[in-house]
Amino acid sequence: MGTRLGELVERLGGQLVGDPNLEVIGIAPLTDAGASHISFLSNSKFRSQAGQSQAAAMIVSAADDATVAEQFKGARIVVKNPYVYFARAAQYFESLTAIVPPAGIHPSAVVHESAQVDPSAHIGPQVTVEAGAVIGARAVIDAGCYIGREAVIGAETHFFANVTFHARCRIGQRGIVHSGAVIGTDGFGFANEGGVYIKIPQVGCVVIGDDVDIGANTTIDRGALADTIIEDGVKLDNQIQIGHNCHIGAHTAMAGCVGVAGSAKIGKYCTFGGAAMVLGHLTIADHVHVSSGSMVSRSILEAGQYTGFYPLAKNSEWEKSAAIVRNLSAMRDKIRALEKTIKTITNQDES
Repeated sequence: MGTRLGELVERLGGQLVGDPNLEVIGIAPLTDAGASHISFLSNSKFRSQAGQSQAAAMIVSAADDATVAEQFKGARIVVKNPYVYFARAAQYFESLTAIVPPAGIHPSAVVHESAQVDPSAHIGPQVTVEAGAVIGARAVIDAGCYIGREAVIGAETHFFANVTFHARCRIGQRGIVHSGAVIGTDGFGFANEGGVYIKIPQVGCVVIGDDVDIGANTTIDRGALADTIIEDGVKLDNQIQIGHNCHIGAHTAMAGCVGVAGSAKIGKYCTFGGAAMVLGHLTIADHVHVSSGSMVSRSILEAGQYTGFYPLAKNSEWEKSAAIVRNLSAMRDKIRALEKTIKTITNQDES
């Protein structure tokens, strides 16, 4: 099922150069696109590939349009941000062929009589919905999911198969939670008495905002006393661990295998590369970007890009080395000043 270029531009915007009645059936990469596809150029390094592409139409920026037009003979949609336009166009093409699950509760599902399930929601096979849970309009709960007592799931949120959503946790509208995610398990809280660990009850919950994506096998712990908070628009990749009482600011994104220890407070619009780690009880400002594999061991109060790689060593040795590294800039200035002084003295002696 395709769409006319004119219809696509009417829906998403952009400046069309070419036939508005040309029909395309989907999006494909530059090198794979055929005569019925639309492609996109989001990196100027691939201008030559764009020029040689067999796509019917190309999404380009104004900066790249003139160069691409010299070789590419298809239609062009000129936009400010081709990658964002590609994402929205891909969503539209997906919607044309998407299979919408039927509203209603599958006969094999177990739904407590006190649970509130909107008539337009879909409850799949072998789903369990506990007492007092609320599931909003057009929500989709796929096979094998568990919804704990008094949990709340917002409108149009989609739980893929085998998601576990524990008691009293809440998620807003248009969320996506992928298979194997576990939300609302106990946080890692223990008191130590003479080498014996005494469990601290975790009585908070997890509160998740609107438009949040949570990847497969990601885990988010409930708070000990207060709640764990995930604000609107947060994007979490697969196999991420968020500890109890963490607060993740709006529109922050984390790649796979990131770990955030308990009570860390992370700002808005931050990014974390794969396998980055954040120690507990730290504060990270808005617009902080942490490189893959980095260890955040202190609070970051200023926006910017941060990277930290350091070989494993005994803690005492590591602390000494870290202190030296931290002072390298001052040591360099002192050495340069000393070299300058020695050079001056040497020149005086030679004269």
